[in-house]
Amino acid sequence: MSKAAKPATSKGVRGDDTADGGKTQRGIQSVEVGGRVLLALAQARAPLALSDLASAAQIAPGQAHAYLVSLSRLGLIKRDELSGRYEPGPLSLRLGLLRLENQPAFRAAVPRVAALAEAIGFSVAICIAGPQGPTIVRYEHGGFPLHVNLHVGTVMSLPATSTGRVFCAFLPADVLAAMWANQSGAAHSAMTPPGERDAFEAALNEIRTRGLESSVDAPSPGISSLSAPVRDGDGRLSLALTVIGSTGAIDVAADGPVARALLAATRDIGAQLAAAPSMTASSPS
Repeated sequence: MSKAAKPATSKGVRGDDTADGGKTQRGIQSVEVGGRVLLALAQARAPLALSDLASAAQIAPGQAHAYLVSLSRLGLIKRDELSGRYEPGPLSLRLGLLRLENQPAFRAAVPRVAALAEAIGFSVAICIAGPQGPTIVRYEHGGFPLHVNLHVGTVMSLPATSTGRVFCAFLPADVLAAMWANQSGAAHSAMTPPGERDAFEAALNEIRTRGLESSVDAPSPGISSLSAPVRDGDGRLSLALTVIGSTGAIDVAADGPVARALLAATRDIGAQLAAAPSMTASSPS
């Protein structure tokens, strides 16, 4: 009998009861340890040295190295040759994108965003709530070239970008608090004096009233943007669409043609979500 076919009590094979206390299911302990390594890297949200990764996964460095070799061969992890730190590999990215593509809000937004970018001639980003903040998961290039480093995976600042402020205005408080902590290492209430917090909350109320937010020459000089939320049938934020263009070329007025086109797109996507009861909002990863 091969190792893979040995009873559940054999070394390397783990047996756990099912949720209903029925038939025991067998699992491979080494696979679960490898999962702990991947989980440690995901929770760190930053490349890790071997010793730090081993400590986070609660295994010995020598054992961690063996797992990292196999995970690297699979493409789940890769090692930066300059820093020597480990980070998610190409297969991890493919799996993450596959999960995203199965989210109803994302599927509904993709064709509408492509049409919007073509119609207005400006780039449009789809952003979802990631652990570190609003994260670009789709970027449709418009007709105007932009000298700005935006791409899939870019995390937007919560206070400094139109996208970030839209998420601040429409996210549940607990989710927003976690993002603030991940971006700054501290809660928003601990970062700013009461007067500034009051002003920021007043600005968020204006965003809720308008249904969109703009930025001019911020956070990058020469780049301006408009961002608006897409909400599901229950009013929850599913994602945000952000139109980006060169300052002077893009009209960021709340009643301008770009804003009207953006709001029409978000309404169409939201209506599609509301019409399908099974389409629920994407959860932050």
